[in-house]
Amino acid sequence: MIKNIIDANENKKCNFEEIKYLKDKFPGCFDASGSFDIEKFKEEIKDKINIEKEGYELKFLGKSYAKLLASMDTTTVIEPDEKHNNKKENKDSKNVYITGDNLDALHHLVKSYAGKIKCIYIDPPYNTGSDGFVYNDEFSFKEEQLVEKLNITDDESKRILDMTSKGSNSHSAWLTFMYPRLLLARDLLSENGIIFISIDDNEQATLKLLADSVFGEANFLTCISRATGTPTGGGFDGLVNELDYILVYAKSIVDTMIYGLSMSEEDGKIYDEIDEEGHRYLTRSLRRTGGEDRREDRPTMYYALKAPDGTLVYPIGPTGYESRWICQLSTEIRLEKDGLIEWKQIERKGEKVWHPYQKYYLENRTKAPGNIWKDIVFASENEDSQLWDDVEGNKKATREIRELFDNVKVFETAKPVGLIEKILNIGSKSGDIIVDFFSGSATTAHAIMKTNAQSGVKRQYILVQLPEAVKPGSEAENAGFKTVDEIGRERIRRAAKKIRAENPNAIVDYGFKHYILRDYSSNANLLDEMEQFNPQQTMVTDKPLIDEFGEKTALITWLVGDGYGFSSEVKMLMLGSYKAYFCGRHIYLLGEEFDNLAMNALIDKYHNIPEFNPTEVVVFGYSFNWTELEMLRTNLKGLKDDNKNLSINVEVRY
Repeated sequence: MIKNIIDANENKKCNFEEIKYLKDKFPGCFDASGSFDIEKFKEEIKDKINIEKEGYELKFLGKSYAKLLASMDTTTVIEPDEKHNNKKENKDSKNVYITGDNLDALHHLVKSYAGKIKCIYIDPPYNTGSDGFVYNDEFSFKEEQLVEKLNITDDESKRILDMTSKGSNSHSAWLTFMYPRLLLARDLLSENGIIFISIDDNEQATLKLLADSVFGEANFLTCISRATGTPTGGGFDGLVNELDYILVYAKSIVDTMIYGLSMSEEDGKIYDEIDEEGHRYLTRSLRRTGGEDRREDRPTMYYALKAPDGTLVYPIGPTGYESRWICQLSTEIRLEKDGLIEWKQIERKGEKVWHPYQKYYLENRTKAPGNIWKDIVFASENEDSQLWDDVEGNKKATREIRELFDNVKVFETAKPVGLIEKILNIGSKSGDIIVDFFSGSATTAHAIMKTNAQSGVKRQYILVQLPEAVKPGSEAENAGFKTVDEIGRERIRRAAKKIRAENPNAIVDYGFKHYILRDYSSNANLLDEMEQFNPQQTMVTDKPLIDEFGEKTALITWLVGDGYGFSSEVKMLMLGSYKAYFCGRHIYLLGEEFDNLAMNALIDKYHNIPEFNPTEVVVFGYSFNWTELEMLRTNLKGLKDDNKNLSINVEVRY
């Protein structure tokens, strides 16, 4: 007993008893790491409360800052990986892999893909309280800037900057990190779009509130509980954690579409009838069963049908009450025409009577997905014990990575391919674009290629991954990988090779275009050049500013910004010896030395090619002096008076 006291005294601090009391009385004022939040405590003990400001909402330090980040445009440009993109397997691919910060990537994507994405899946970093997640952004705001932009106090501004610049894994930091990304993700979704977000217990509750505020509580579809297959890991205080979760939201609950899953062999056993062509089906009574639904409940569904012997049949219940059919007469007529009504003789009160049944064919049926994703199997060594099947579990994901990378575990937290396949089948169809902006080891791309090969569908993907350094001394580093995005791209290549070998006759887009987000806003020399540029002067420079970025970089950045996306058809337009680019309604003029010959060649195309009618001419301002710009504007203005009557806008971008 004395030893216990001595040991306890060794660990005691001067405020031990006070902290113990506060934890007992005010547990909500301590975060997961045990740190005391004085601001929460102040709210708890406030004696004067302004009830007008009360409401049910999620509040966290950095919320207004996160909204600011969502509203600010990115300063990055999109640099194409020319060597990779020009390879035979990639040059015609519609798939996209972006290396860069996903907040920047989302700002680019919304300009071309807003309202066009049917399905988003993300597996963001789990905030476990360790260094697995630390929020530390690269924005260099000053305290006075945030005070002005957010209309907050100096103290609030300092606290936000401390959290975002010095690194934090608090709940507020994690929510500040996620909020702008979810706001932009919402803008990407089509009206019938769905987003799936993986999360664990540490932030599931706060993510639910955050997502409610972004997508609307009414658009919450479900929270899927997923058996991870690792019951021995991730334990906490006497209970073992065997689950993580997937929150599912619709862009609009009215317009959303959830697709059913394919029937398993076990599910198909109830389809025990076979037609003349050998197709399996089952039948269900056309009369509404399962309760005494009366004629007056749905009067339009009470009508007579003509049986094979010419008698009229009404929906009469077994005890003689007037019931109803399961559909209106117009629907029944269509079913009959399609051969989906079958008449059978049944016994009622000792005599044979005719009754209609609807036919359901196995090949056309799917199974509605539930929100508990697990399979129970019996262990061979002990028939009485039940284990989680790891088809959708984390052990399966680990094996999949090892198999692809010569038994090397290059990634720690991958999701299994089967899990993403299930999400794809529920949330998308052939022709849809799938976005994953926390792509990690690129499981989403692997799953899309696999389902495309096996089912003949044609889904496309856009993946985004930060070039995050792998852990020093890890198997990934020992295998030669420097960053996570390198692992993701290599996985796509290896998975494509494996899937192609397993499905030699499948026509699948196994390639992808690779783009890198570059930020020049910290390049002082380049910014000085831009600042000193004077269009009034004739340009004499050793290296044109367009070469600092590269023509292809400026072009793809503008194409995405103007709504054409990554897969648009761009034509090179030779104007004499001057190279321009043409896409949709836009002409892009990027290089220097736009002379009279180029001008005349452009005007000739407008006059002599009937289908050539672009109305937007975009100019890289640093490549043009004032005289060249005036020549361009004056000549294009003249097209207003010719037979095409075009009003052409010249936009100069710097």
